[in-house]
Amino acid sequence: MRGHQRKLYCAVALTALVAGTAQAQQAPVGSEDGISNDIVVTGTRIKRADLESNSPQTIVGSEEFRYQGATTVEQVLNRLPQFTADANENVSNGSDGTSKINLRNLGSQRVLVLVDGQRMMPSQAVNLSFLPSSLVERVDVMSGGASAVYGSDALSGVVNFIMKKDLDGVRIDAQTGFAQHDNNNGALRALQRSAGYDPAPGSVIDGGKQDITVSVGKNFSDGRGNITVYGGYRSFSPVRQSSRDVSACALQDTTTALFCGGSSQSPYGVFVPLSDKSAYQGQTLVNNRNGDGTLVPYDPSYAYNYAPDSYFQRSDERITAGGFAHYEFSQAAELYGSFMYMKDQTFSQVAPSAIWLGTPFDVSCNNPYASAAQLQAICGAAAGTNTTEESLVAYRTTLAPRRDNLRYNDYRYTAGLRGDLGSGFSYDVNYMYSLVKFKETYLNDVNQVRAGYALNAINVNGVPTCVAAINGTDPNCIPANVFLPNAMTAEQAAYLFGESNTASRNSLQVISANLSGDLGKLGVTMPWASQGVGIALGLERRRETLKFTADEVAQQNGTMNADGIISVTEAYGEIEIPLIEDRPFFQSLTFNAGVRYSSYDNKQNSTGFSSGYNVWTYKGELSWQPIDDLRIRASYNRAIRAPNVAELFATTAVGNVAAQDPCAGANPSASLEICKLTGVTDAQYGRIAECPAATCSALSGGNLALKPETADTYTAGVVITPKALRNFSLSIDYFNIKVKDYIGSIAPSLILGQCAETGDPYFCGLFRRDPRSGALFGQNAGYVISTTLNTGYLQTSGFDINADYTFDIGKAGRINVGVVGTYLLEQVSEPVPGMGTYDCKGLFGYTCGQPTPEWRHVARFTWMAPSDTNVSVSWRHIGGTTLSSLTDNPLLSAPETVVNSKIDAYNYIDLALTQTIDNGLTLRAGVNNLFDKDPRPCPPASCRPSATETRIQASTMRLVARSSSVPPSTSNPPASGGFPYSSTRESRR
Repeated sequence: MRGHQRKLYCAVALTALVAGTAQAQQAPVGSEDGISNDIVVTGTRIKRADLESNSPQTIVGSEEFRYQGATTVEQVLNRLPQFTADANENVSNGSDGTSKINLRNLGSQRVLVLVDGQRMMPSQAVNLSFLPSSLVERVDVMSGGASAVYGSDALSGVVNFIMKKDLDGVRIDAQTGFAQHDNNNGALRALQRSAGYDPAPGSVIDGGKQDITVSVGKNFSDGRGNITVYGGYRSFSPVRQSSRDVSACALQDTTTALFCGGSSQSPYGVFVPLSDKSAYQGQTLVNNRNGDGTLVPYDPSYAYNYAPDSYFQRSDERITAGGFAHYEFSQAAELYGSFMYMKDQTFSQVAPSAIWLGTPFDVSCNNPYASAAQLQAICGAAAGTNTTEESLVAYRTTLAPRRDNLRYNDYRYTAGLRGDLGSGFSYDVNYMYSLVKFKETYLNDVNQVRAGYALNAINVNGVPTCVAAINGTDPNCIPANVFLPNAMTAEQAAYLFGESNTASRNSLQVISANLSGDLGKLGVTMPWASQGVGIALGLERRRETLKFTADEVAQQNGTMNADGIISVTEAYGEIEIPLIEDRPFFQSLTFNAGVRYSSYDNKQNSTGFSSGYNVWTYKGELSWQPIDDLRIRASYNRAIRAPNVAELFATTAVGNVAAQDPCAGANPSASLEICKLTGVTDAQYGRIAECPAATCSALSGGNLALKPETADTYTAGVVITPKALRNFSLSIDYFNIKVKDYIGSIAPSLILGQCAETGDPYFCGLFRRDPRSGALFGQNAGYVISTTLNTGYLQTSGFDINADYTFDIGKAGRINVGVVGTYLLEQVSEPVPGMGTYDCKGLFGYTCGQPTPEWRHVARFTWMAPSDTNVSVSWRHIGGTTLSSLTDNPLLSAPETVVNSKIDAYNYIDLALTQTIDNGLTLRAGVNNLFDKDPRPCPPASCRPSATETRIQASTMRLVARSSSVPPSTSNPPASGGFPYSSTRESRR
């Protein structure tokens, strides 16, 4: 427990560093501005003083952000059972530097993210890092489709961030945190030592996070106006995988046991001769580790441990600034607006670069660095001649890891006019513009074109010289010595290294006008109701643009320029009819319906392409309250998601995927007949190099022929608030979401598995092998086609349970107990129409990806002492899952393994303490993952289908381990101290 004591000591020392001066004003619950008495509920445009949601909602209060010591908003949401972790600071390899959320595990692109009821950013460029966590008043999470209300993208639901906008004074919120972990997994440390690798340090303190936000606001004109401005700074320190037992080596398995493996692309130097003159054509050879100038058959003892340099947590530095303002000229006219800005720079880091296997290089048959034996193995009878022969070559540089410098400058501003027109009607006219400017510089990466020049070298007067330097193709070429282990010099590597640069500009413009009315003021009321009919009518015009550029080096690597524009004109209407009120068994019976018409125009200026389509979306909702203690609600929504600019117009490019080629190796697992269907020749069979580190290549990119997805979503539930049990609430809701013609790609693991198992011509026809080597990897070489298309369907259903209870314990204060849980009934995918389905409920790995447990919950127990002290304990439970390939569904076929056949249920305990010193100062401290629980060791190949999801799983499992948050703040804890989650009760290796 020594490390635990050290954490608490740091917490006490740091809490004395910051003091504050003022506090924020709290807007009434349900109001987005604190001015109007009408409530605006997420999921409807109708305004009423007593409006309640007819769809399942979970509200996350600002106190939960404080309890968790959260520096990112996605951290808080990812702990909810409705969410599956997506892109965040724990993603390094393949990261674009953004943070996203994934509701119902249907993909981050199928949840609509709003800020104060308006779209946050262009749909293809949503980044939650834009939002300072300390400025979030609450988050409304609504399940089910909402396209009739908000338009495209709201399939799995809507997440609406309500910001703190009415400050009168100065508010400072500052916090710091770090991770402390004891590396004591004896089995893994023994594996690392047996492989000759250094194990992780015994105890580490790292992963520091600092966040400070200063807000200043002022009311004026007797409260009719307010201006609030803010500025913030956030910094994350990186965490390397070498600092944890679970990741210090590249874990692989032999079906029954784990071992420390790695990549065949190692500093020893690997060759796969392709010349028919070579006796070793198609065989994988490696420089003998004794340096005697011979090539020997490759075996796993030559593998390179690519894991240590990669980041678990990226370094990040973010600056935010902005402001909110409103001024009420009269009840009929209130001017309002906002401006938000973010400048963010983050670095991802992975293993050092290499001359990669996959690209056939022309190797000079009289290369002065090579021995006669090596030239004989590569060139055969041509050895020693002034010619070249093709060979795959891999040589890892070890001078510096690859780093990706990701920079964002994001802007968002709004301006609008709203007011009361009288007779129960109000209006809101608004303009919103957001701009995402992104630049990426990839550093320390081997330029494969230069590598080709450096491998074609001859002897000129005793000096190894590039042929490219002689003929003027590249006068600066420096030959590379790849014929001895670890022989590449800094000068040679410096020539090979070259940075590549890409940039993009994404924008979103929205002009909207909304009219909301209570027709009861005009006498439009149903005979058995006391409230009038409510309506909302509106028009909206949206325009999204994309411009993506790549420099020459990036284009050599297959990344091309792209552009596109999507324009949509929409009209919508919504009506809410109170049918019966204040009758026996009918305290209220209300029906709500909505419809939206959308007309899309898509255009690409660079090609002259254009397309368009029109769609209708609609909804129907029913709420019945037979008695005061019980409300029953149900809804149906027809929703759509139009393809975004990137899905339509992005160019295709080859990238890395976790997969194994069934036709590779000396003894392929697939037969010659099946392999021929994938493009393998008789001569190549048994001589195709295996994908390095089980990482093959896949072609992905946009598709101009895409059409909108459609979804049918159903919800039904009950809300119980018994008078006999004060301060208790319980909601149980059923959800069923089916997305048809979903926009996605066929998982490469599914393509490979189905071809190998069945020989289906459809799947086998998606292979594009390198014609010379037959390989399925390499830069612009072999790959499987996994581009975007409208394909089958996705379906998920289950139950959400929300419970909350607060009770007195006499002079000792009060206790609050709350829980949010989700029981999953199904998580079904049909990847190809008519070719079968698979259900990932309770499974993980390969095609299913991240663990999808049947049951997840988060519970919080809070003691609110009379001394203004809150002690809160959170219990996070993630149910157990089994490996998807162990099922009997042929669509989930993949290599089976025993050692990774199951991930047991995980339970994490978090502790938080808040102490109010006076009305102007609150101190907070906390520990997440109190008992330092390790994740289950799991090789990437069986734990996820893509190169990025290993970090995503790390986020779910908290691989950074136990973290301490020590955030002194001027913000006050909630007056209720209640449960902060509540239902509306109303790349290469």
